[in-house]
Amino acid sequence: MANLVIAEHDHGSLKAATLNVITAATAIGGDVHVLVVGHNAKAAADAAAQVAGVSKVLLADGAAHAHQLPENTASQVVAVAGGYTHILAPATPHGKAVAPRVAALLDKAQISDIMKVIDADTFMRPIYAGNAYATVKSSDSVKVITVRGTAFAAAAQSGGSGAVETIAALGDGGLSSFVSAEIVKLERPELTAAKIIVSGGRGLGSGEKYREVLTPLADKLGAAMGASRAAVDAGYVPNDYQVGQTGKIVAPELYIAIGMSGAIQHLAGMKDSKVIVAINKDPDAPIFSVADYGLVADLFDAVPELTAKL
Repeated sequence: MANLVIAEHDHGSLKAATLNVITAATAIGGDVHVLVVGHNAKAAADAAAQVAGVSKVLLADGAAHAHQLPENTASQVVAVAGGYTHILAPATPHGKAVAPRVAALLDKAQISDIMKVIDADTFMRPIYAGNAYATVKSSDSVKVITVRGTAFAAAAQSGGSGAVETIAALGDGGLSSFVSAEIVKLERPELTAAKIIVSGGRGLGSGEKYREVLTPLADKLGAAMGASRAAVDAGYVPNDYQVGQTGKIVAPELYIAIGMSGAIQHLAGMKDSKVIVAINKDPDAPIFSVADYGLVADLFDAVPELTAKL
């Protein structure tokens, strides 16, 4: 039995989510191989070979994969799928774009967003916005799986001795084309990788107040900044700040929720945080049900005072 991990990378290095998927693949049992699909991506393949638990890295390097279009990546995965019982990808936007295409091409059912490996055929995944968990068992000969990274520890980036094998890269399938990309330069830690997140809700009242109140606190803590869907929909911040069922799933060491009620859609994205601190003037706000520490207070008084004391 061998498992194939579809690497998420920027051609030069692996994305952190790949390390979590490798841990999940190791838990299934058998050899763990990593497929790196890209262009001039030898550095990413070499990095994958050093990850603990990886026995082989397959490198498909070609111009058609310069932008990692999901249709081309899926075709490349299917081309090598014959030797594997499990094909795993991160439950990230890229992984969620590739894995369903792989499953469709293989005519297999996808198992989405797993949080636990019970055995090689059985997995646990969240349902109903994370308010319940389903244990699912698959009898498919090849299982296509996306992995919730926050549920698995990251594999060590050193200690491995996998061999890098270059395979034939497929050409452009012509199903989609790259038009443009707008890359946002982050001055703070990336939201899904941050150890501390300061997150705001609709209770802040405006985008100006969001920045005025939360930015000094985030600066003091070296934190990433997040938001509820309500705050994003109200235009306070861009949608890449959104944490929740339809946003990003995070599990930092510390999550500070300010001025948010704690709708179940939001809780689904952050309730696995190690320590949750909530500040809200409503003592009945649902966010307090998951908070380790709660402060019932006016955020416009409490947050500046907290920031001043740090």
